[in-house]
Amino acid sequence: MISTAADWEAVQQLRASCDAILVGAETLRRDNPALRLRDDTMRRQRMAEGRQADLTKVVLTRSGRLDPAMRFFTEGEAERIVFAPRELPDLQPYATVISSNGEEITAAYVITELEKRGIGRLLVEGGAGILRMFLREGRADEVRLAVNPQLRLGAGRGGARFRFEAPATASCCRECLDGMEVAHYTLHPDTTSEDLGLLQEAIDESRRCTPCRTSYCVGAVIRTCDGQRFRGYTHESSATHHAEQEAIRKAVEAGASLRGAAIYTSMEPCSKRASEPESCTQLILRHGFTRVVFALYEPDCFVCCRGALTLREAGLDVRCYPQMGGQVRTINAHIWQ
Repeated sequence: MISTAADWEAVQQLRASCDAILVGAETLRRDNPALRLRDDTMRRQRMAEGRQADLTKVVLTRSGRLDPAMRFFTEGEAERIVFAPRELPDLQPYATVISSNGEEITAAYVITELEKRGIGRLLVEGGAGILRMFLREGRADEVRLAVNPQLRLGAGRGGARFRFEAPATASCCRECLDGMEVAHYTLHPDTTSEDLGLLQEAIDESRRCTPCRTSYCVGAVIRTCDGQRFRGYTHESSATHHAEQEAIRKAVEAGASLRGAAIYTSMEPCSKRASEPESCTQLILRHGFTRVVFALYEPDCFVCCRGALTLREAGLDVRCYPQMGGQVRTINAHIWQ
């Protein structure tokens, strides 16, 4: 046991605050963890909040070599999700298998697929390769690094397999828990309050749309680096324009610089369309935006959208707030009636 009692208690509290916990396949093969929340008080608190007692359990595997008898699959009632490059029929009775169809599994892909399934806060526990992937792609918001100075790895064991070097922009606070040296690094500050305010403005803008059975009512708000704001909604000036187009058009006409800007849109930016030569995702990338915030993933009514994933793969900071999605669904009730 590496952790001290106080540190392990803090880890359990961290787990309890999350929606899902993720590890790599090698961690399952080596340690055979159940990944359950053991504290009864924390379990009751989660249930009182309308959540499952245990976190959704997630594992990434390249080889598919996972034994259904592992505690990951056999213990607890929480949903189990397996990411793999291909379908794994032997595991499908025990877990939801998400196949990347031969494509490389990235942190961006994992986050996007989990977000679509309602996972908002993900705890990534490792191992080393999984941690490197999330950090390399810039997908970690916080890092908790705990070191027990009483333990030493012998030279014959090869030393530590993982080293974390915090970027210069990260903030850090430290504490000691029963001799355990714990450092908390914030890599991306929490912008939730500000995001929700501007996202609500975008949703309110979408209420100005005239409902149409062949398109969604969407609103968008742009905030430039120098604080300027531009708004737009679907079909505001053209029968083929989306909300993002309208807001970008206004910004360009005003001579505003969009390099490094953020766009808040009520629905995931489109990635494929026939009515215009450029999708909203391509438009956002071409103008150099660095942040995209939205409330609802585009339903598969017209096309299969991959806007969020494309933007993440391009290095943008993409945030989804599904708690705002109910408003967007109500505004677009004409699509499903």
